[in-house]
Amino acid sequence: MMIEAATRMQTQKTQFFAGLATRIAALEAQGKRVIRLDVGSPDLPPPASIVEALIQSAKRADVHGYQPHRGSEALLQAWAGMYQQVYGVEVDAKSEIVPLLGSKEGIFHITQAFVNPGDVVLIPDPGYLTYEAATRFAGGEVYRMPLLAENDYLVDFSTIPVEVAERAKIMWLNYPNNPTAATASREFFERALQFARRYNILVCHDAAYSQINFDGFHSPSIFEVDQAKETSVEFNTLSKSHNMAGWRVGAALGNAEVLKTLYTLKTQVDSGHFRPIMEAAVQAMTEDQGWLQERNQIYQRRRDLIVKALHQMGLAVRKPLASLYVWMPLPNGWRSEEFCQQLLEETQVSITPGSVFGKYGEGAARICFCLADDLIVEAMDRLGKWMAKL
Repeated sequence: MMIEAATRMQTQKTQFFAGLATRIAALEAQGKRVIRLDVGSPDLPPPASIVEALIQSAKRADVHGYQPHRGSEALLQAWAGMYQQVYGVEVDAKSEIVPLLGSKEGIFHITQAFVNPGDVVLIPDPGYLTYEAATRFAGGEVYRMPLLAENDYLVDFSTIPVEVAERAKIMWLNYPNNPTAATASREFFERALQFARRYNILVCHDAAYSQINFDGFHSPSIFEVDQAKETSVEFNTLSKSHNMAGWRVGAALGNAEVLKTLYTLKTQVDSGHFRPIMEAAVQAMTEDQGWLQERNQIYQRRRDLIVKALHQMGLAVRKPLASLYVWMPLPNGWRSEEFCQQLLEETQVSITPGSVFGKYGEGAARICFCLADDLIVEAMDRLGKWMAKL
C-alpha cells in the first residue's frame, strides 16, 4: 500500500548528518577508522554530580508520571538564576521562560506558531539547518542574510531590501555562530533590535554556544541590550554549555506574549520533561559553575591544535573566540562537498561542507573540536598529508 505524503513534506529532505552517518557506517563496516570532526556533540561528560542527581531522582516512586508542561518551579528559577549570574539580566521565571526539549524543537515550533504561508523569515547564511527547514514546513519564504568574511560574518541589515523587511515575521540570529564561529557584540544586537522595531519583526536569537568562550571573551545575551525583550526571544540549551546534548534540556526566554503562544502550541505536541531530568538540570545550573572554565580550557587547547595545524598547511583560518568550531576556507578551486567527500573517502577524516549550511558557505568547511587531543592531532596529520598531494 502506498500512502501519499503531505504536500508540506515536498519541501523537506533527510538532514545532511543523517546521510553522513550512513556513509561513515559503510566505511567502518569495511574496517576503516573514521575520525569525526563533523558533528558538534560534546565528547566530554557532565560532572558526576549532575548524573547522580538524575539517578537518585529516578529511584523515587513519585517522579514517573506526567509533569507540568511549563516545568517545575525549581527549573524555571534555575534558568532565571543562570541568566542573572552569567549575563547579568533579569528574566521573570513565571512569564518569560518556556522549557524546551532541547532548543531545536523550540526553533521549529516557534516558527510554526508565528509564520503563515507567504510570510518571510530572515535566516543567516551560512546557518543552522533547522531555521530553513522550519520555515519551509510552515509555508514561509526564506530570505538569506549573507554572513561574509569582510563583515566578520555579521549580518549587514542595510542590505535587506525594504520590501523584504516589510513582509518579514521572524529574523534568526545565532552568535556565537554555527558554523562560522563568529561572535557578536552588544552594539550589533542593538542594531539588530533597531531594525526589528522599525519593521515589526520578532528577533529569535539562538544562543546555544554562549557559554563556550575562549581568551577571556564574554558572549553577550541579546537581553543585555535595554528593552530587548520587547522585540525578542532567546533560545538557550544545556546541550553545549553543560555537555548534555542527549538530555534535551533547553529554554525559550524573553517576550512574555510570544512565549504564551509558543507554550500553547507545545501543550499540544509534547508532555514536558521527565522529572529526574528536570532535577538534574536544576543541579547543573545551580551548582558551582567553575568546571565550565576548566572545560573551556580543554576546548581552547583543541582549538589551538587545529588552528596551528591549518596555518602550517597555508590555510588562512581565524582563531575563534567562542563555539565548538573552526571555519576553514578551502584551497582555490575546491567545492565544499567535493572536498569533504574526497577527504572522507581517502583519509577517513570527516568534516562538514560549508555548502550544507547555505550557498554562502560554499568554498569553506566546518571543523568541530569535540574529540580528544590525540585524535585531533591524528586528523590534522591525515589532512595535512592529503593536502600536500593535491
